Amino acid sequence: MIERLKKLFAAPEADSRKPDSHQLAVAATALMVQLSRVDQDEDQREQLAIVEAAVKAHQVTRAEAEELLEDALSHADDATSLYEFTGQINEHLDQDGKQALLESIWCVALADGRIDKYEEHLIRRMADLLHLNHREYMQARHRAEDAGS
Repeated sequence: MIERLKKLFAAPEADSRKPDSHQLAVAATALMVQLSRVDQDEDQREQLAIVEAAVKAHQVTRAEAEELLEDALSHADDATSLYEFTGQINEHLDQDGKQALLESIWCVALADGRIDKYEEHLIRRMADLLHLNHREYMQARHRAEDAGS
């Protein structure tokens, strides 16, 4: 997946400043996949939450979202750094967009009914890399918890 992302993002300068929605969807999905794997317990509910988040946030079809998920799952171990994904997101999303992404990430973590300490730590790291402050981090968490109720 990393090589595919590098190819997508290594377009000419003008194109790299305005990635298409697919590129951002891939980056966001990759973050969610990393989260779903951090507790060593890949849960089907988390994978379904990733698909739902992609459909909602990126206006893709369910089939496209499932394809994004499968691609991200098969290449998740290739990732060397979260920055590979968050760097692209930071360049192209405003604070509200990044907070909405973090809310989706929280929804994935909450999908199995519990927050593992490793999941919480990784989400905090993602929030930091997305330049979200503690208030934005907590707002995203509370919105995700409210949505799951």
